[in-house]
Amino acid sequence: MTQAPDNSADNFYQAVYKLVRRIPPGYVATYGQIVALLGKPRGARLVGWALRSCPADVPWQRVINHRGMISIENLNAPKELQAQLLKAEGIKVSFSDNNFWVKLEQYLWDAERPLLPRSAGWQPRV
Repeated sequence: MTQAPDNSADNFYQAVYKLVRRIPPGYVATYGQIVALLGKPRGARLVGWALRSCPADVPWQRVINHRGMISIENLNAPKELQAQLLKAEGIKVSFSDNNFWVKLEQYLWDAERPLLPRSAGWQPRV
């Protein structure tokens, strides 16, 4: 008798994609924040793996590390690309210590807090 394939990784990836699609332009989330919202503590690296092969409609660039650093290690999508995409969304990205940084206190997405649309006076949090 053959066993049914384990779809748990695929289900996790799909849950990651669904959640990342909810992050609005102009905001970022952390890998740890994503797994916490999914109820899967200590799975931050899995989020990174999921985003390496995500569908085109998933805004992968909006996920950064817990210190506010762009920590992507993917030759197909270098850190410079992620920084450019975030800047295009109005996020201030700085470069220091040979890395790109985002101020989490200003741009971190709060999944529980409703956001005003940009046309209604949107401003990043300060």
